[in-house]
Amino acid sequence: MGGWQPGAPCTPGACVEKAGTPVAVPRALLRLAALTALVLAGIVLLPLARGCPGLRGGLPADWTGRWCRAIVRAAGVRVGITGAAPPAGGLLLVANHVSWLDIPLLTAVRPARMLAKSEIRRWPVAGALAGRGGALFIERDRLRALPETVDRISGALRTGAAVTAFPEGSTWCGRAHGRFHRAVFQAALDAGVPVQPVRLRYRQRDGGSGTAAAFVGEDTFLASLWRVARTRGLVAEVEVRPVIPPGAHLDRRALAHAAQPAAPQPAWTHATLVTGVLHGPNAGPGPVIAPVPRVPADRPRLRA
Repeated sequence: MGGWQPGAPCTPGACVEKAGTPVAVPRALLRLAALTALVLAGIVLLPLARGCPGLRGGLPADWTGRWCRAIVRAAGVRVGITGAAPPAGGLLLVANHVSWLDIPLLTAVRPARMLAKSEIRRWPVAGALAGRGGALFIERDRLRALPETVDRISGALRTGAAVTAFPEGSTWCGRAHGRFHRAVFQAALDAGVPVQPVRLRYRQRDGGSGTAAAFVGEDTFLASLWRVARTRGLVAEVEVRPVIPPGAHLDRRALAHAAQPAAPQPAWTHATLVTGVLHGPNAGPGPVIAPVPRVPADRPRLRA
Protein backbone atom coordinates (compact mmCIF):
# COMPACT_ATOMS: atom_id res chain seq x y z
CA MET A 1 0.00 0.00 0.00
CA GLY A 2 1.24 3.49 -0.79
CA GLY A 3 2.05 6.04 1.90
CA TRP A 4 -0.17 8.86 3.11
CA GLN A 5 2.31 11.57 2.11
CA PRO A 6 1.62 12.37 -1.57
CA GLY A 7 2.09 15.96 -2.70
CA ALA A 8 0.97 18.30 -5.46
CA PRO A 9 2.90 20.79 -7.58
CA CYS A 10 0.27 23.52 -7.24
CA THR A 11 1.04 26.83 -5.50
CA PRO A 12 -1.01 30.02 -5.05
CA GLY A 13 1.45 32.10 -7.05
CA ALA A 14 1.62 29.73 -10.00
CA CYS A 15 -1.95 28.46 -10.17
CA VAL A 16 -4.42 30.94 -8.69
CA GLU A 17 -5.69 33.45 -11.22
CA LYS A 18 -7.19 36.82 -10.39
CA ALA A 19 -10.94 36.61 -10.86
CA GLY A 20 -11.96 40.04 -12.11
CA THR A 21 -13.10 42.85 -9.85
CA PRO A 22 -13.23 41.70 -6.22
CA VAL A 23 -16.20 42.42 -4.00
CA ALA A 24 -15.92 45.37 -1.63
CA VAL A 25 -14.17 44.78 1.70
CA PRO A 26 -17.32 45.47 3.81
CA ARG A 27 -19.27 42.86 1.83
CA ALA A 28 -16.44 40.33 2.20
CA LEU A 29 -16.40 40.95 5.95
CA LEU A 30 -20.16 40.36 6.09
CA ARG A 31 -19.65 37.06 4.26
CA LEU A 32 -17.03 35.97 6.80
CA ALA A 33 -19.24 37.01 9.71
CA ALA A 34 -22.15 34.96 8.35
CA LEU A 35 -19.90 31.95 7.71
CA THR A 36 -18.43 32.14 11.24
CA ALA A 37 -21.89 32.39 12.79
CA LEU A 38 -23.07 29.30 10.91
CA VAL A 39 -20.01 27.25 11.88
CA LEU A 40 -20.28 28.23 15.55
CA ALA A 41 -24.00 27.44 15.51
CA GLY A 42 -23.16 23.96 14.25
CA ILE A 43 -20.60 23.42 17.00
CA VAL A 44 -23.17 24.39 19.62
CA LEU A 45 -26.20 22.60 18.16
CA LEU A 46 -24.58 19.25 17.30
CA PRO A 47 -24.15 18.03 20.91
CA LEU A 48 -27.57 19.46 21.82
CA ALA A 49 -29.17 17.49 18.98
CA ARG A 50 -27.53 14.28 20.18
CA GLY A 51 -29.00 14.90 23.62
CA CYS A 52 -32.56 15.19 22.32
CA PRO A 53 -34.61 11.97 22.67
CA GLY A 54 -35.78 12.14 19.04
CA LEU A 55 -32.36 12.95 17.61
CA ARG A 56 -30.05 10.39 19.19
CA GLY A 57 -28.14 9.99 15.94
CA GLY A 58 -27.53 13.73 15.62
CA LEU A 59 -29.08 16.17 13.16
CA PRO A 60 -31.14 14.65 10.33
CA ALA A 61 -29.24 14.34 7.06
CA ASP A 62 -31.37 16.91 5.23
CA TRP A 63 -30.79 19.47 8.03
CA THR A 64 -27.05 18.82 7.85
CA GLY A 65 -27.09 19.18 4.06
CA ARG A 66 -28.89 22.51 4.23
CA TRP A 67 -26.47 23.75 6.90
CA CYS A 68 -23.44 22.80 4.78
CA ARG A 69 -24.86 24.45 1.68
CA ALA A 70 -25.56 27.54 3.77
CA ILE A 71 -21.90 27.62 4.90
CA VAL A 72 -20.67 27.56 1.30
CA ARG A 73 -23.30 30.11 0.24
CA ALA A 74 -22.30 32.40 3.12
CA ALA A 75 -18.77 32.51 1.69
CA GLY A 76 -20.26 33.91 -1.52
CA VAL A 77 -20.13 30.65 -3.51
CA ARG A 78 -23.15 29.36 -5.42
CA VAL A 79 -23.69 25.59 -5.34
CA GLY A 80 -24.83 23.27 -8.11
CA ILE A 81 -25.37 19.57 -7.33
CA THR A 82 -26.14 17.04 -10.07
CA GLY A 83 -26.57 13.26 -10.05
CA ALA A 84 -28.49 10.74 -7.98
CA ALA A 85 -28.45 10.68 -4.18
CA PRO A 86 -25.90 8.23 -2.72
CA PRO A 87 -27.26 4.95 -1.33
CA ALA A 88 -27.91 4.45 2.38
CA GLY A 89 -25.77 2.22 4.58
CA GLY A 90 -22.01 1.72 4.60
CA LEU A 91 -20.42 3.77 1.83
CA LEU A 92 -17.00 5.12 0.88
CA LEU A 93 -17.43 8.62 -0.56
CA VAL A 94 -14.39 9.78 -2.56
CA ALA A 95 -13.62 12.99 -4.45
CA ASN A 96 -10.84 15.06 -5.92
CA HIS A 97 -9.50 17.68 -3.50
CA VAL A 98 -9.28 21.38 -4.39
CA SER A 99 -10.36 23.48 -1.44
CA TRP A 100 -11.48 23.60 2.18
CA LEU A 101 -14.91 24.16 0.62
CA ASP A 102 -14.86 20.52 -0.51
CA ILE A 103 -15.67 19.34 3.01
CA PRO A 104 -19.06 21.08 3.46
CA LEU A 105 -19.90 20.35 -0.19
CA LEU A 106 -19.41 16.59 0.24
CA THR A 107 -21.26 16.66 3.56
CA ALA A 108 -24.16 18.26 1.70
CA VAL A 109 -24.17 15.21 -0.63
CA ARG A 110 -24.19 12.80 2.32
CA PRO A 111 -23.15 13.36 5.94
CA ALA A 112 -20.20 11.08 6.69
CA ARG A 113 -17.22 10.52 8.93
CA MET A 114 -14.33 12.46 7.43
CA LEU A 115 -10.89 10.92 6.97
CA ALA A 116 -8.57 13.72 8.14
CA LYS A 117 -4.90 14.19 8.91
CA SER A 118 -4.11 14.27 12.62
CA GLU A 119 -2.92 17.91 12.50
CA ILE A 120 -6.51 19.08 11.93
CA ARG A 121 -7.39 17.91 15.44
CA ARG A 122 -5.28 20.83 16.76
CA TRP A 123 -6.82 23.50 14.49
CA PRO A 124 -9.04 26.08 16.22
CA VAL A 125 -12.76 25.67 15.47
CA ALA A 126 -12.19 23.25 12.55
CA GLY A 127 -10.58 20.66 14.84
CA ALA A 128 -13.46 20.77 17.30
CA LEU A 129 -16.01 20.56 14.51
CA ALA A 130 -14.23 17.62 12.87
CA GLY A 131 -13.93 15.77 16.18
CA ARG A 132 -17.60 16.22 17.03
CA GLY A 133 -18.51 15.09 13.54
CA GLY A 134 -16.79 11.74 14.11
CA ALA A 135 -13.70 12.34 11.95
CA LEU A 136 -11.22 9.48 11.60
CA PHE A 137 -7.82 11.07 12.20
CA ILE A 138 -4.81 9.48 10.51
CA GLU A 139 -1.07 9.93 10.97
CA ARG A 140 0.22 10.38 7.44
CA ASP A 141 3.89 10.39 8.44
CA ARG A 142 3.71 6.89 9.97
CA LEU A 143 3.68 4.34 7.18
CA ARG A 144 3.50 1.50 9.71
CA ALA A 145 0.16 2.87 10.94
CA LEU A 146 -1.41 2.48 7.48
CA PRO A 147 -2.77 -1.10 7.92
CA GLU A 148 -4.31 -0.10 11.25
CA THR A 149 -5.88 2.96 9.58
CA VAL A 150 -7.39 0.81 6.82
CA ASP A 151 -8.81 -1.52 9.49
CA ARG A 152 -10.39 1.44 11.31
CA ILE A 153 -12.00 2.69 8.11
CA SER A 154 -13.34 -0.75 7.16
CA GLY A 155 -14.66 -1.17 10.72
CA ALA A 156 -16.60 2.08 10.44
CA LEU A 157 -17.95 1.06 7.04
CA ARG A 158 -19.13 -2.31 8.39
CA THR A 159 -21.24 -0.52 11.01
CA GLY A 160 -23.22 1.13 8.20
CA ALA A 161 -21.45 4.49 8.41
CA ALA A 162 -20.39 6.55 5.43
CA VAL A 163 -16.75 7.63 5.30
CA THR A 164 -15.48 10.52 3.15
CA ALA A 165 -11.90 10.48 1.83
CA PHE A 166 -9.76 12.45 -0.60
CA PRO A 167 -7.58 9.73 -2.15
CA GLU A 168 -5.23 12.22 -3.84
CA GLY A 169 -3.84 12.95 -0.38
CA SER A 170 -3.25 16.62 -1.22
CA THR A 171 -5.08 19.56 -2.75
CA TRP A 172 -4.70 20.45 -6.42
CA CYS A 173 -5.75 23.71 -8.08
CA GLY A 174 -8.47 22.07 -10.20
CA ARG A 175 -6.75 22.32 -13.58
CA ALA A 176 -5.23 18.91 -12.95
CA HIS A 177 -5.88 16.14 -10.44
CA GLY A 178 -3.53 13.89 -8.55
CA ARG A 179 -3.67 10.11 -8.84
CA PHE A 180 -6.11 8.39 -6.49
CA HIS A 181 -4.00 6.36 -4.06
CA ARG A 182 -5.20 2.85 -3.44
CA ALA A 183 -5.02 2.24 0.31
CA VAL A 184 -8.39 3.71 1.25
CA PHE A 185 -10.12 1.60 -1.41
CA GLN A 186 -8.87 -1.54 0.33
CA ALA A 187 -11.15 -0.60 3.23
CA ALA A 188 -14.17 -0.61 0.92
CA LEU A 189 -13.16 -4.00 -0.48
CA ASP A 190 -12.65 -5.45 3.03
CA ALA A 191 -16.03 -4.12 4.23
CA GLY A 192 -17.89 -5.08 1.05
CA VAL A 193 -19.48 -1.65 0.61
CA PRO A 194 -20.07 0.50 -2.49
CA VAL A 195 -17.88 3.43 -3.49
CA GLN A 196 -19.50 6.74 -4.37
CA PRO A 197 -17.25 8.89 -6.61
CA VAL A 198 -17.88 12.64 -6.68
CA ARG A 199 -16.25 15.21 -8.93
CA LEU A 200 -15.75 18.75 -7.60
CA ARG A 201 -15.23 21.71 -9.92
CA TYR A 202 -15.04 25.46 -9.32
CA ARG A 203 -15.62 28.12 -11.95
CA GLN A 204 -16.62 31.73 -12.41
CA ARG A 205 -20.24 32.46 -13.20
CA ASP A 206 -19.17 33.81 -16.60
CA GLY A 207 -17.34 30.55 -17.38
CA GLY A 208 -13.83 31.64 -16.38
CA SER A 209 -11.37 29.85 -14.12
CA GLY A 210 -12.40 29.12 -10.53
CA THR A 211 -8.88 28.68 -9.16
CA ALA A 212 -9.59 31.34 -6.51
CA ALA A 213 -11.20 28.52 -4.51
CA ALA A 214 -8.02 26.44 -4.49
CA PHE A 215 -6.25 25.90 -1.16
CA VAL A 216 -2.82 24.75 -2.30
CA GLY A 217 0.89 24.78 -1.55
CA GLU A 218 2.03 27.25 1.09
CA ASP A 219 -1.39 28.93 1.15
CA THR A 220 -2.68 29.65 4.66
CA PHE A 221 -6.28 29.00 5.60
CA LEU A 222 -6.90 32.67 6.42
CA ALA A 223 -5.45 33.79 3.07
CA SER A 224 -7.62 31.28 1.20
CA LEU A 225 -10.69 32.22 3.22
CA TRP A 226 -10.21 35.93 2.46
CA ARG A 227 -9.60 35.25 -1.25
CA VAL A 228 -12.83 33.25 -1.53
CA ALA A 229 -14.80 35.89 0.39
CA ARG A 230 -13.58 38.63 -1.99
CA THR A 231 -14.16 36.65 -5.20
CA ARG A 232 -17.18 37.67 -7.24
CA GLY A 233 -19.33 35.08 -9.02
CA LEU A 234 -17.66 31.89 -7.76
CA VAL A 235 -19.60 28.67 -8.44
CA ALA A 236 -19.03 25.19 -7.00
CA GLU A 237 -20.22 22.24 -9.06
CA VAL A 238 -20.72 18.88 -7.39
CA GLU A 239 -21.17 15.96 -9.78
CA VAL A 240 -22.36 12.80 -8.03
CA ARG A 241 -21.16 10.10 -10.39
CA PRO A 242 -22.64 6.58 -10.71
CA VAL A 243 -22.02 4.48 -7.62
CA ILE A 244 -19.55 1.57 -7.91
CA PRO A 245 -21.22 -1.50 -6.34
CA PRO A 246 -19.34 -4.07 -4.24
CA GLY A 247 -17.66 -6.72 -6.37
CA ALA A 248 -17.48 -4.56 -9.51
CA HIS A 249 -13.68 -4.48 -9.17
CA LEU A 250 -11.67 -7.20 -7.45
CA ASP A 251 -8.59 -5.20 -6.44
CA ARG A 252 -7.93 -1.75 -5.06
CA ARG A 253 -5.94 -0.61 -8.09
CA ALA A 254 -8.86 -1.17 -10.46
CA LEU A 255 -11.30 0.34 -7.95
CA ALA A 256 -9.19 3.49 -7.53
CA HIS A 257 -8.89 3.84 -11.30
CA ALA A 258 -12.66 3.51 -11.78
CA ALA A 259 -13.34 6.20 -9.15
CA GLN A 260 -10.75 8.65 -10.55
CA PRO A 261 -12.33 11.63 -12.34
CA ALA A 262 -10.98 12.96 -15.62
CA ALA A 263 -8.92 16.16 -15.33
CA PRO A 264 -8.70 19.19 -17.66
CA GLN A 265 -4.91 18.70 -17.85
CA PRO A 266 -2.71 15.63 -17.28
CA ALA A 267 -0.92 15.84 -13.94
CA TRP A 268 2.56 15.62 -15.45
CA THR A 269 1.81 18.43 -17.94
CA HIS A 270 0.50 20.65 -15.19
CA ALA A 271 3.51 19.93 -12.98
CA THR A 272 5.82 20.92 -15.86
CA LEU A 273 3.94 24.18 -16.41
CA VAL A 274 4.00 25.05 -12.70
CA THR A 275 7.72 24.31 -12.52
CA GLY A 276 8.26 26.56 -15.54
CA VAL A 277 6.42 29.42 -13.86
CA LEU A 278 8.33 29.03 -10.60
CA HIS A 279 11.81 28.39 -11.98
CA GLY A 280 11.81 29.58 -15.59
CA PRO A 281 13.60 32.66 -16.98
CA ASN A 282 10.60 34.85 -16.10
CA ALA A 283 9.96 33.20 -12.74
CA GLY A 284 7.63 34.98 -10.42
CA PRO A 285 4.05 35.04 -9.23
CA GLY A 286 1.37 34.73 -11.83
CA PRO A 287 -0.95 32.19 -13.39
CA VAL A 288 0.19 29.14 -15.29
CA ILE A 289 0.15 29.84 -19.01
CA ALA A 290 -2.20 27.10 -20.01
CA PRO A 291 -5.63 27.02 -21.65
CA VAL A 292 -8.58 27.08 -19.28
CA PRO A 293 -11.63 25.49 -20.91
CA ARG A 294 -14.65 27.75 -21.17
CA VAL A 295 -17.86 26.46 -19.69
CA PRO A 296 -20.64 25.51 -22.11
CA ALA A 297 -24.00 27.22 -21.82
CA ASP A 298 -25.93 24.16 -20.62
CA ARG A 299 -24.65 24.16 -17.06
CA PRO A 300 -26.57 22.31 -14.31
CA ARG A 301 -29.23 24.14 -12.35
CA LEU A 302 -27.76 25.99 -9.39
CA ARG A 303 -28.96 25.49 -5.86
CA ALA A 304 -28.59 28.23 -3.29
